[in-house]
Amino acid sequence: MKTKKPVYRCFSCGHEEPKWLGRCPECGEWNTIVEAAPVSGSTGSRRGESRGLPQSWPLASVESKDGARISSGISELDRVLGGGIMKRSAILVGGEPGIGKSTLLLQAAAYVKTKGRILYISGEESASQIKLRADRLGLPDDHSGSLERIEVICTGNLEEIEMALNAVKPSLILVDSAQTLYSSEAGSVPGTVSQMKFCAYELTCWVKEHDAALFLVAHVTKEGIIAGPKMLEHLVDTVLYFEQNDKTAGLSGGQDCRFLRASKNRFGSVDEIGIFTMGEKGLVPVEDTGSLFLVMREGELPPGVAIAAVLEGTRTILVEIQALAIPSKGAISRVFSDKIDSPRVSRISAALEKHLGLRLSDHDLYINVAGGIRITEVGVELAIACALYSARTGLALPAGTAIAGELSLTGELRPVNRLAGRVKTAGNLGFETFLCPSVEPTAETGEPAAAIKPARNIQSAIKLLFG
Repeated sequence: MKTKKPVYRCFSCGHEEPKWLGRCPECGEWNTIVEAAPVSGSTGSRRGESRGLPQSWPLASVESKDGARISSGISELDRVLGGGIMKRSAILVGGEPGIGKSTLLLQAAAYVKTKGRILYISGEESASQIKLRADRLGLPDDHSGSLERIEVICTGNLEEIEMALNAVKPSLILVDSAQTLYSSEAGSVPGTVSQMKFCAYELTCWVKEHDAALFLVAHVTKEGIIAGPKMLEHLVDTVLYFEQNDKTAGLSGGQDCRFLRASKNRFGSVDEIGIFTMGEKGLVPVEDTGSLFLVMREGELPPGVAIAAVLEGTRTILVEIQALAIPSKGAISRVFSDKIDSPRVSRISAALEKHLGLRLSDHDLYINVAGGIRITEVGVELAIACALYSARTGLALPAGTAIAGELSLTGELRPVNRLAGRVKTAGNLGFETFLCPSVEPTAETGEPAAAIKPARNIQSAIKLLFG
């Protein structure tokens, strides 16, 4: 019988060569090509060995499962996921070290509303360390959540993990983390691109065949994106990012907030955001977020401050927009804004200079959002324009005024979505007036709780605020 020739595979990118090379021609890395066992071309994967002929079904005959969700027991996590954990789905969770990814997974394992067993796979911690964290968090061991159903295995070897999966038959699998997974079929070094792709694919296939759900923790790079191949995000159904703000004593309660966002979700919206506070008992969901990011101060507002009513998914949040304009130190003015896109701030300042004659091109502009929350919604643009005007002229906005609206390049104000809900939330929080585009926002809620000041363009908006 003819023997199979060995192949040489790069453990960095997975590229194969028929002979050894010092440098990989695919990724350019040196000394990463090692001898590996050849893979049978008839299967291409271990999953194809026991399968027969492929079978297809007419789409009309496939039964849809609308109720195939299970609650994680954490309201903010369910909100971001679109209503709960979808069965047969894979969820990738990324974030900076120490932000609370492992804590979130352990709390979800304890509180998830399922009768099946849960398998916690850790390649970074021992079983005693995981139990120590569970005791520190005070996770329940009663009818509201039980640690008895959680099985722990501390390994990154894919073959051992698959044996545990077939023995336990869990309904929820939590892997911490993807960078610690390795298989002998994909090389010998954990954390490489080929290892992550191969192991993530195998685990995703397993959960889709066994009516389970998978949480996969991943590290991030210094740029804040998930480390490893981009294919990892394409393999999974949902990609979540954990973010953190700086603890600000001036905020309501001075709480340390963590934000959970979805950059990809096949079973829900990516506009929702989950807000948590980190305490002694772990991550605590924040239910009432209307005034969470407002700075607690007495008296009039200082120049350069405006209150914006923005939408985060299905709820309204009031945030403080802070602006500062100082003469430029060089020949070119600059815009400094990390929580709101700098190109958007530049566009708003250009519109102010064109339609109000307010010279901003020779000033450095600084924009900040109190509380450290990142804002992408267009309804914040009118508040940014008012804050910039206030910072440049030194005139403070009237206290008790909330703002929402989109500013066009022509200086016109465009209406924003769900304006009635924004007006109602602002009124409930004690704001007396609400500056917005000239539309009728009270059709859904009846009489508004705050007096509405409608404006058609930026000129009329500034006149209403400053006279």
